[in-house]
Amino acid sequence: MTFERTSQQAFFGTSAPLFAVSAALTTVWCGSMSAVGEMPMPGGWMMSMAWMPMPGQTWLGAEASFVGMWVVMMVAMMLPSLVPILWRYREAIGGTGDVRQGWLIALVGSGYFFVWTVFGIVVFPLGATLAEIEMQGPTLARVVPIAVGVVVVIAGGLQFSAWKAHHLACCRQPSGGERTLPADAGAAWRHGPRLGLHCTYSCVGLTAILLVIGVMDLRVMALVTAAITAERLAPNGKRVARAIGIVVVGVGLLLIARTAAGLG
Repeated sequence: MTFERTSQQAFFGTSAPLFAVSAALTTVWCGSMSAVGEMPMPGGWMMSMAWMPMPGQTWLGAEASFVGMWVVMMVAMMLPSLVPILWRYREAIGGTGDVRQGWLIALVGSGYFFVWTVFGIVVFPLGATLAEIEMQGPTLARVVPIAVGVVVVIAGGLQFSAWKAHHLACCRQPSGGERTLPADAGAAWRHGPRLGLHCTYSCVGLTAILLVIGVMDLRVMALVTAAITAERLAPNGKRVARAIGIVVVGVGLLLIARTAAGLG
């Protein structure tokens, strides 16, 4: 019992500095991007500079910079809900020695964040292309605030779907309910991306909110992180997800109504 308690303290004690560093780097990144400023657009909204290369920076360099900070940001946002799942994985592989367990857990975590890295690689060119189109088309730019509200409403609706419930359940019980899992590197590496895919699918709506409302906004990041953590760790995650969906749909409708009133 004492050994188990010591191992648990060491595990969570290692996770805490990783979260602190990633959160600090994310805060610095958001601050540096905010210092650059935002671009005013037709329709009275501001475009984030995260989708554009800095002066003297190539598009490839801009994507590399975005993906690097995206990964750091995802570590900060996903770690609070991932750490308890990794601890359950540690218990599922049984006693294989602290060092070996540590390597296997690191492989699972690497595979998990590899999925989020690919997500960031895909997201940046899509976001940059959309930003370019909006800058060249004033008419399209004017409808962006309403489009944002529609995306938020859709994201809230996804919280009630069977698709969401399935992937959320896979995130909450990544071992499929098995008591033991193979304690080898190959199984650990396969387990990580599989968990990452389920969790990416599960929170795609909440991630979309982050992207359309404020990829550099620390307040939005904190709210999305709290929502993801709550629905994955709460005793009744499905009910929590639906409660979050009600709030999100309400926010989306409010955004649409406010924008429509401004246009009128």
